[in-house]
Order: sequence, then C-alpha cells, then structure tokens
Amino acid sequence: MTTLELPKETTATISSTRRAAYDEFLAAYADQHAEWVNGQVITYMSAKERHQVLLLFISTLLQLFVDVFKSGKVRTGPYAMFLAVQNAHREPDVFFISAEHSERLTTNRLEGPADLVIEIVSDDSVTRDRVDKFDEYEAAGIPEYWIIDPRPNRQRANFYQLDERGQYQPVLPDKDGVYRSAVLTGFWLNVNWLWQAELPAPLRALGEIAGREKVVEALGK
Repeated sequence: MTTLELPKETTATISSTRRAAYDEFLAAYADQHAEWVNGQVITYMSAKERHQVLLLFISTLLQLFVDVFKSGKVRTGPYAMFLAVQNAHREPDVFFISAEHSERLTTNRLEGPADLVIEIVSDDSVTRDRVDKFDEYEAAGIPEYWIIDPRPNRQRANFYQLDERGQYQPVLPDKDGVYRSAVLTGFWLNVNWLWQAELPAPLRALGEIAGREKVVEALGK
C-alpha cells in the first residue's frame, strides 16, 4: 500500500485536495481543518473575520436556546459528522443534535446525521456548500439545512427543510425577515440580524426569540 504523504505547509489562501484511506486521513489530518469524501481529502483556507463573527453568534445563540430548553447539543467544526452511506467525513460550521439522537455523539465525531446543519459560505466553499453538501445532507436525511452567505454584495440566507419525499424544499423567511426552524420548536432567526455591522448580543436575541419570562422560568427549573 502506498504510504500517505503527510500534509505540507500551505499558505492561508490555498485550498487543496489529496487522496487517502479513511484511517490514514484520521491519523494524518487530526490537527487540520479538513474533510474526507470517498477517499478524497479536502483542506481549507483560513476563514475570514466576518465568517467567524457569524459562526460565533449563531452557535452561541443556538447553544443558549438548547441549554435553556434542554433540546439537545450544539457542535461546531472541526468536530466532525460522519455520514456512512455517503462515505463522508464532514466538519459543518454549526450543527444541532436533538436529545433524541444524543447517542450519535461520540468522543471522536458524530456518528450519523445531525438534525440541523448550518454552513457559512467562504470564497472557496460556494460549490461545496450549495451543491456537494446540499446533495449529501439531503441524501443523509438531515431534516434542516441553512446556508448563510455573508460575503460583500452576495449577502443571503437560504433555508431548506426535507419534505415527505426526503427532498429539500426552500423555506422563505416571513415579510419581517424571520425564519422559523422546523427542527428546533420555538426557535426563529431574524435574517436582518446577520447583515448588521454589530450583531445583537446573543442573550438579548434569545430574549426576543423565546420571551424573557419564559427564559427566566426555564432557567429556574
């Protein structure tokens, strides 16, 4: 068997692909932000500041919500999600696992699909997020998929939910820009928040979403 070449140093602006068996991938790329699909290793460029701002806001807001209402767990990449049928090791930006599926969480990765996956688009991830992962997540039966694109002059948020045939259907926010999750009962997101120079404080946003009284009541239990 050919020995796997260990990853070489690259600049922060280069995204590359290599070939590797899955066990070799896990050993060689343990400390890198990388994904594996059908023997192809994909390594990524560093995220930009706005990407990280949104990732922190969304993941914190979701974490607060699920902690208060004991709905499940929130994870962020580089913690991985392994989809066996798709033969894919993916590291979504943010994902939610319901309490009902908590047994899928292991020390090393999520074994099976999450209930909600959120990808934040970078310059090098457009096709990957909108085509490759869209198809994989749909086929894996992930009930809800969000694609957030914060890039200048391209700002948009797309929300998809599986229909009864197991196919993603787009779901539009309402006239006020509010999108309501099908997976997280009671959770909604105002898309307008995402494009503000200063995002709302997650605790304040949680109060708007759930109601301050309900949050205080839940915290008291």
